Amino acid sequence: MNAVKGLLFLSPSLLLFSIFLFYPMIRTIYLSFFLTNQAGATTVFVGLQNYIDIFTSPIFMKSLKSTFLFVLFTLPGTIIISLFLAVLANEKLKGIAFFRMIFSSSMGVSVAAASVFWLFLFHPSIGFFNKILATVGFDKIGWLTNPEWALISVSLSTVWMNIGFTFLIVLGGLQSIDSHLYESADIDGAGYFYKLRRITIPVLSPTLFFVITVSIINAFQTFGQIDMLTKGGPSNETNLIVYSIYREAFVNYQYGIASAQAVVLFIIILIMTLIQFKFGERKVHYQ
Repeated sequence: MNAVKGLLFLSPSLLLFSIFLFYPMIRTIYLSFFLTNQAGATTVFVGLQNYIDIFTSPIFMKSLKSTFLFVLFTLPGTIIISLFLAVLANEKLKGIAFFRMIFSSSMGVSVAAASVFWLFLFHPSIGFFNKILATVGFDKIGWLTNPEWALISVSLSTVWMNIGFTFLIVLGGLQSIDSHLYESADIDGAGYFYKLRRITIPVLSPTLFFVITVSIINAFQTFGQIDMLTKGGPSNETNLIVYSIYREAFVNYQYGIASAQAVVLFIIILIMTLIQFKFGERKVHYQ
């Protein structure tokens, strides 16, 4: 009887998960073994051929490389800057609430609006960054059109977009640290950086573990700013996996190929998350 009641309580969630999570996932795996027509209907069963095709495709392999580089460019910067700002904002200073609002403000800006803002900053002729370069005597850079700079430029804008959320989570973790730990350290004559290294970072480690895990997943799923800023160019330098899936499915109508890429992306994120839990959680100190 209790099991029936439990299932009744869970049924709304199970229904939503089945419609929006389980069915799409099963359908994607199913489509990855087929060729499809433009309507997405299966036509020919090809087995693992779609997977063989994507791993022998130089475009997809470049997309895979660009995705990992993008994660490498964005993750450390987001975490380090957010931690630095959170430590500053956690100080008991007059007017600090204003700075907390400023530091977290990027969270309230949509990806589309933020991308338009960065488009102006990266503009080759009237952009803010190129104006600074021209002022100090350097040549202008095609931030979004030069293959050497495009991925770095998109990564820079992504770090700014992600700082607000990460900052708020880290700040919440800092404010939950027991003040008695710092008081005891002050009595022992501990300095600021000693307390930061021996108290703040270890006690904050569960929060950092959470934001690192979430940031890795979000980085692999990045789409909006790629679509707005570069459309995957130039020369596929910013054609990240999610954008590649979008192009294969909704531009080329190759739903089988797109589904295979989506399955590969799922496996990559799963492996990265398992690695994070396997090795990263060892350094987490739970109170």
